[in-house]
Amino acid sequence: MTVIAPPSPFDELVAMSADEVITHSFVRDIPLSGGKTLALITLDNGRDHTRPNTLGPATLLELASVLDAQKTRGAAGDIAGIALTGKPFILAAGADLSKVSDIPSKAAAKKLAQLGHHTLGKLGDMGIPSFVFINGLALGGGLEIALNADFRTLDRSGAGIALPEVFLGIVPGWGGAYLLPNLIGIENALKVVVENPLKNNKILKPQEAFELGIADAIFGPANFLENSIAWADGVIAGTTKVKRANTPGKIERAVKWDVAIGIARKMLESRIGTVAKSPYAALDLLQAAKKIDKTSAFAREDDVLSKLICGDQFAASMYAFNLTQKRAKRPAGAPDKSLAKPVTKIGVVGAGLMAQQFALLFVRRLKVPVVITDLDQARVDKGIGYIHGEIDGLLNKGRLSQDDSNRLKGLVTGTTDKADFADCDWVIEAIFEELEAKQQVFAEIEQYVSDTAVLATNTSSLSVQRIGATLVHPERVVGFHFFNPVAVMPLIEVVKTTVTDEATLSTAMVTAAKLYKNAVVTADTPGFVVNRILAKLLGETMHAVDTGTPIEVVNTAVQPFGLPMTPFELLELVGLKVAAHVLDTHHAAFPERFYTSTNLHTLAAHGKIFDRDAKGKIKGIDTKALHILSGGSTPMTGEQVLRRIEDGLADEVHRMLEDGVVSAAEDIDLCLILGAGWPFQMGGATPYLDRVGASQRVFGETFHSPTVSGVN
Repeated sequence: MTVIAPPSPFDELVAMSADEVITHSFVRDIPLSGGKTLALITLDNGRDHTRPNTLGPATLLELASVLDAQKTRGAAGDIAGIALTGKPFILAAGADLSKVSDIPSKAAAKKLAQLGHHTLGKLGDMGIPSFVFINGLALGGGLEIALNADFRTLDRSGAGIALPEVFLGIVPGWGGAYLLPNLIGIENALKVVVENPLKNNKILKPQEAFELGIADAIFGPANFLENSIAWADGVIAGTTKVKRANTPGKIERAVKWDVAIGIARKMLESRIGTVAKSPYAALDLLQAAKKIDKTSAFAREDDVLSKLICGDQFAASMYAFNLTQKRAKRPAGAPDKSLAKPVTKIGVVGAGLMAQQFALLFVRRLKVPVVITDLDQARVDKGIGYIHGEIDGLLNKGRLSQDDSNRLKGLVTGTTDKADFADCDWVIEAIFEELEAKQQVFAEIEQYVSDTAVLATNTSSLSVQRIGATLVHPERVVGFHFFNPVAVMPLIEVVKTTVTDEATLSTAMVTAAKLYKNAVVTADTPGFVVNRILAKLLGETMHAVDTGTPIEVVNTAVQPFGLPMTPFELLELVGLKVAAHVLDTHHAAFPERFYTSTNLHTLAAHGKIFDRDAKGKIKGIDTKALHILSGGSTPMTGEQVLRRIEDGLADEVHRMLEDGVVSAAEDIDLCLILGAGWPFQMGGATPYLDRVGASQRVFGETFHSPTVSGVN
């Protein structure tokens, strides 16, 4: 008689993931003291370290089956404990995001959430002690494997630990939102679940995770597994007592828990607004974890996670994730790397703040001689002093050794004589935005450097081709546009003129990569990508207030974009004079499309828009600034402002693509995410413009087909 197994509630997920790279669960028995046995499960997908273990449906079902078998063995007395670890250097990098983003329906999303709980939850219900030996990378669901177990150890040399889900538009939905705060306390959990993901997805070092209370013991990489097994042996035998200092007590639950959540909520509202859904969903789950039981908490996680998986923001986040993880590493339009010229010495023209940051970045990353120059020795000395001071700061923080500090300082020199640039392979200018001044600087430099030395300009709005037009060899001029602060912002716009040769462009792209920056190739056009988009946004903002629309109405109108700050805060951050110059430049190039504002020049002369306290926090709008901006007599509604900005951006992006400024809409979004801080959960600009209908309204199509949107 043939027995047919009943259908699994997760069959749809498995069918959906037919091409899943399965992380298998391999079991071996480890002898312990007193004749006892530990069942050790090793997660391994059979790939090298470049393909971390991930948790797809088939992986989770296999692990569930293995855990069930070990529970049966434990009940029979065959094993005294169960432990789980990963292949070398990696526990697991979390859910298989390629499978999560392919979810076809809300019902499937709910099943995926439930499958994670179904499998990982078994670790907390084995009937015998369960351990996870975190031997390396543990992200998202990888960390949640460990949280579901009874005990955890950490490898001190591991790659990192995090719950990055909020960064990706979802929440830790396989137990993390409940188990973590009940393990390490609400304040520590808020740091891991909400604060760190919103700090460019900050990852904890193992020692930091241990100090937060995520693990019970930490060992060095030498004999990590053996030491973890010995420690587990002691726990099972009762000779090793586990104490958890950070586990919340009655006072924290009664008083601090809700207060911490309230503070976090206000922080989010002030920092990111209220458009992003996942941070607030995570706060709600963390707050509920104070008083509900595990079963109820897991069911709540299932509901929240499935709704977010099906939402537009997760789709946009995955689009952004793929841009930054894949497209950024294979830039469109980049020549073959083999064409790149060697860069053995750097020249920096200027010794001001931007030039200082350039020199510091070049010497730290390339570790080649860097020489800076300026008009007089006092400015040069000030620049050298800044660079040396920053290197000393890195030494004091333990990020450099004394030898490295001395070596880097020795590589940085200053001069007032541009003849000292003679043996530089790369010279970058960082002087003020004036065409003739930049042309003159490069003309002087060209007298001394070789014919093949790259001349790079950091201009943000001037024509790179015009900057190099008077040179004997304009083909070796390239735009190399950084964003401020230089050390932090990950984008460089590499600007190719019509005469820039392939060797120069290749050198620029290879150099950007060595600086740990993501480079996007852009045509030589006003504002390139980021400043052209921002000029459109800020120009429309000024147009609205100049016509009489109150600042508060404009701020509310643009909230659906989910931007990290209001347009007026951005104006002050960019600098009012710089912003006025950028708008003027774009108006001069495209007068019918870009607005120029006399009031912005008046504001620039005044110097500010906001009143701020001693810490720089905004207290209100400056009285004189408000007067400057209150002369209009034809105000718009918020809906009109938003529609005008949406349609204006859709039109400008479409024109940029038609004109070949970049290769595709993806490059524009990549620039906005990496260079202007547009949130992951919006996916840049084009997914949003498609979703709200601006693309169809303006040019009758969409930027993406299918659109980047959630499951209906």
